[in-house]
Amino acid sequence: MLENLIGFRQRDRIESGAIATRRPVLGLALGGGAARGFAHIGILRTLIANGIVPDIVVGTSIGAVVGASYAAGHLDTLEQWARGLLPRNIFGYLDIRLNGSGLIGGAKLATQLEAAFGNTLVDDLPLKFASVATEINTGHEIWITNGKLVDAVRASYALPGIFEPVLVGERWLVDGALVNPVPVSVARALGAEIVIACNVSTDVFGHGTIISAHGRSTGPDEPAAEPIPEKRGFGKLFSAEKTVKREFFGSGGRPGISTVMVEAFNIMQDRITRARLAGDPPDVLISPRVGKIGWFDFHHANDIIAHGTRAAERNLESIQEAINLLSPTENQTPGTAQSAQP
Repeated sequence: MLENLIGFRQRDRIESGAIATRRPVLGLALGGGAARGFAHIGILRTLIANGIVPDIVVGTSIGAVVGASYAAGHLDTLEQWARGLLPRNIFGYLDIRLNGSGLIGGAKLATQLEAAFGNTLVDDLPLKFASVATEINTGHEIWITNGKLVDAVRASYALPGIFEPVLVGERWLVDGALVNPVPVSVARALGAEIVIACNVSTDVFGHGTIISAHGRSTGPDEPAAEPIPEKRGFGKLFSAEKTVKREFFGSGGRPGISTVMVEAFNIMQDRITRARLAGDPPDVLISPRVGKIGWFDFHHANDIIAHGTRAAERNLESIQEAINLLSPTENQTPGTAQSAQP
C-alpha cells in the first residue's frame, strides 16, 4: 500500500494541455518524547489521508519507533498495540534490574519489536529512513541508515540510565535526543526539499523560567520516608519487590529514580530542541498539545493519538501551501521562473 501511495504521488500530473509538475521531496522529522510520541501515529494518519505522503522519514527515540513502523508497513500493528496498553501491561515490559548499565534491560521491548520487524534491514525499506542515536563515549551524533531496523530503533530510544546502551557497528549508542531531539537536519541531508517536523515537547510551558529568589520553604516540613517493616521468609522477597517498585516510581509525593532521571532528561531535551529548531527551522512545525502527558503515560495512547490528529489537521493548509510554492515544472530549469501565460 505504501508503494502505491508513493507512486500515485509521484505520478501526479496536471491534465493534458497543461505543463506537468512534480511535487517536491517531502521529509518528515519525528521527535522524541516517550509516550507523547504516540501523537506521531495520528499525525501520519492525517497526512496520508490528505495525500501528503513523505518520501523521507527520520526519527529520534519514540519518533524512530513510529517512523520505522510506518516505513516497514507496520503502523497498523503499532497503533493496535499502543491502544491496547494498560498500566499493568506497561510494567510487564519493564524488566527492571539493579545491575548493568540501565535500570531496564530492554529485552522484553526488543522482543516486541523483533516480532514486528523481524530481520528487516533499513536498506530494504521502500523509502529513505534514518534513526538518530548518540555515541556514549564521544557524544557523536550517529545517523543509522543501514543494518537491522530493530537495532536502529533500539539504539535511538535507549534513554541513558533507564535503558542499556545498544551496540551497533562497534559503537555503544544511546538515545538520540541527547544531540538532535527533532532531526530536521537529517531530513534535509537525505534530500528533503520540504521538511515537516513533529515536536511533541513544544507544549511544555514554563520550562526555561528563572526563579531569581528561592530559599526557605514556607510550607509544611517534608514528610519523612515511610519505614519499611522487616519481613521474613517469602514475605521478605515480596517486600523487596515492592521496595524496588516504590524506589523506581516514587511514593508519598517523593519522586522516584525514574521520575528524577526522566524529568532531568526532559528539561535538557527541551533546551536542546529550542536551540536546534531556532538554528535550523523546519518548513512546517506540527506541535501536538501533549505537554500535560507524562513520559510513562503509554496507557493514554487513545488521547495522545487524537492530539496528533488535531495538530496535523491544524497544519494541513500550511503544508499544502508549501508544496504548491515549491512545486517546480518538469520542463523548467532550476533557478529560473516560468513566464506568465496570457
